[in-house]
Amino acid sequence: MEIIALGVEPRIIRKKEAAKLRKTGIVPAVIYHKGEETISVSVNEIALKKLVHSAESHIIDLKFPDGKTVRSFIKDVQFDPVTDRIIHTDFQLFSADELVEMDVPVGTTGDAVGVEKGGRIQIIKHALTLKGMPADMPDHFLIDCTNLEIGHSIHVREIPMDARPGLTIMDDPDTPVVTIVAPKKEAEPAAETAVSAS
Repeated sequence: MEIIALGVEPRIIRKKEAAKLRKTGIVPAVIYHKGEETISVSVNEIALKKLVHSAESHIIDLKFPDGKTVRSFIKDVQFDPVTDRIIHTDFQLFSADELVEMDVPVGTTGDAVGVEKGGRIQIIKHALTLKGMPADMPDHFLIDCTNLEIGHSIHVREIPMDARPGLTIMDDPDTPVVTIVAPKKEAEPAAETAVSAS
């Protein structure tokens, strides 16, 4: 998994301070680790947006102005329900020898049988929550759709994990992840309007 550096600034919590930051393109955030004090910080919205909307997950080195760096990953992101802008982010710290739960983007591989018949691949669940050691975490999770037919889905319980023995999918086993949707039927031509003889 790629390691990305991201600058952060310490933040003092004041009334209406978060709203003022957002107006200047800065996102309020927190950094936390089990058993440690939560740290309030702020981060550049544009730099953060590139990570949040990436097709891959990343390990993030948070860099403070004094040169201190801490290793983390994005645990939670809150969006404005109207503008869809990022309004808050949680970063979780971790050590190399501890189990973590991380959301990893889903991708597909293979030429699906259903697509050959005119169907279309639809990813229903765009990220899977994986539990494992940080070194075992992939930057994305590919699901083989080769044998998937139109109208059929691959559920969490059907995803083979033999090649990833150190990882466990934490999502509900009955959750559909990928499906093949049938092609849309073409609209029938409108009936011709009878024209009365003049």
